[in-house]
Amino acid sequence: MAAPIDGPRLQAKSGAAKQLVIFLHGYGADGGDLIEIGRQWRSFLPDADFVAPHAPEHCAASPGGRQWFPLTMRDPNERWRGVIAARPTLDAFIDAELTQRGLDERALALVGFSQGTMMALHLGLRRKVAPRALLGYSGVLVTGPAQPSEVRIDYGAPPAILLAHGEEDPLIPAEALFLSINMLGEMGLPAQWHLSPGLGHGIDNAGLVHGGLFLAQSFGVPVDFSRSAR
Repeated sequence: MAAPIDGPRLQAKSGAAKQLVIFLHGYGADGGDLIEIGRQWRSFLPDADFVAPHAPEHCAASPGGRQWFPLTMRDPNERWRGVIAARPTLDAFIDAELTQRGLDERALALVGFSQGTMMALHLGLRRKVAPRALLGYSGVLVTGPAQPSEVRIDYGAPPAILLAHGEEDPLIPAEALFLSINMLGEMGLPAQWHLSPGLGHGIDNAGLVHGGLFLAQSFGVPVDFSRSAR
């Protein structure tokens, strides 16, 4: 397992965390790329701590950036091997963050972007107890050779799942959204989806609002729409 990871944090607006939202950034970025979303979501989730760890590996394709695993686009199985290899380090980070706050798995949400979505879905569906919610932007559910230890999923308390995508995404086409939704359905895991017209590989305001409301609903947090609209 790689060295422990860490990254920027935002403390719960109320001062006492009842939920933990962990952001998983995309290829070539770092935790600073997503942590500000937490500031926007504080109105939806005033009792949530937000953490955005930097991926463990330096990214050769982006000086100063990080990666959860290499992407060469030459090997059709590299994503599968990559999510498996990166999982132990991220699992250990999540365990430590929950323990530090005295929270259980059902107080956890994983939010990913692109490669971070691949990690959120792979890991989130394989923890001993599923997180409360999985939210993925501009990513895809990674699949690979059947391995019983990797594909066994606890259906006792499945996570709420929302996948969002840009209709004009040139890096991970929007078809990946519907492919992932269908594969999750075949696993017995219903998922919501949101498609942003005209959006490329990114997150727009509609996707942010949709995501914030989804997390609040998943955690059972009432939303004051007059405040969240500000």
